[in-house]
Amino acid sequence: MYRRARVSEALRRDSYVVELTNVWVRYSGSGKPAIRNITLSLRKPCIALVTGPNGAGKTTLIETCLGLLKPFRGRAKLFGVDTKSRKIVDVRKLCSYVPQDFMKPPYESYTVRQVIAMGLTSTKTAFEPITQSDEENIMRIARLLGIEDLLDKPIGKLSGGQQQRVFIARALIRNPQALFLDEPFSSIDRDSRYYIAKVLKSYIEQNNAFAMVVSHDTEPIESLSSIVIELVDGTIKKVVEK
Repeated sequence: MYRRARVSEALRRDSYVVELTNVWVRYSGSGKPAIRNITLSLRKPCIALVTGPNGAGKTTLIETCLGLLKPFRGRAKLFGVDTKSRKIVDVRKLCSYVPQDFMKPPYESYTVRQVIAMGLTSTKTAFEPITQSDEENIMRIARLLGIEDLLDKPIGKLSGGQQQRVFIARALIRNPQALFLDEPFSSIDRDSRYYIAKVLKSYIEQNNAFAMVVSHDTEPIESLSSIVIELVDGTIKKVVEK
């Protein structure tokens, strides 16, 4: 109950989802910052597209927003909570993250149904079972993403595009206030990219939510985005608001 209260307090207290002020981040052992002097303030509802060449700092930016990486200079907030605060663990429960390195090996035996259900773990107490309502939501999300026929198949036996749909489903099942998606279309065919981009747009609008999408292929999502952020060599080159 205490954790839920702190999360609710974070939502009431600040209208920004992401707030970065002169943020510099570097990886351990590296003298060169991966991103530097980044200032961003993003509210919901919003789809923020982050683009730029390889090595521009796109993944670093998304993980800094989530508090997985901490700035050595400047300040980063998620839903008004400083990412260096211990409260960030609770606030992060409002978010879903689909990383770029999503692929599971052929021997991975968890079924698609089980993988999607893993998205519910942060909303349940220890040993709390999956309910009938949860099962219905799993089926609803699976149908939405066209993977309902795969629910009982091992995740490791699926193609890259199928796996990517599964992990997007896992991200959506928990009804997040914020989605952070790193190259979510990389293994999905062109026609399906447009469909999934529209699914994300619909989710954001219906739930007054937020999404930050890293994508080198801007075509599927750019026209649906509220803001486009272009990174080059760890800095913001251009911001286009629509």
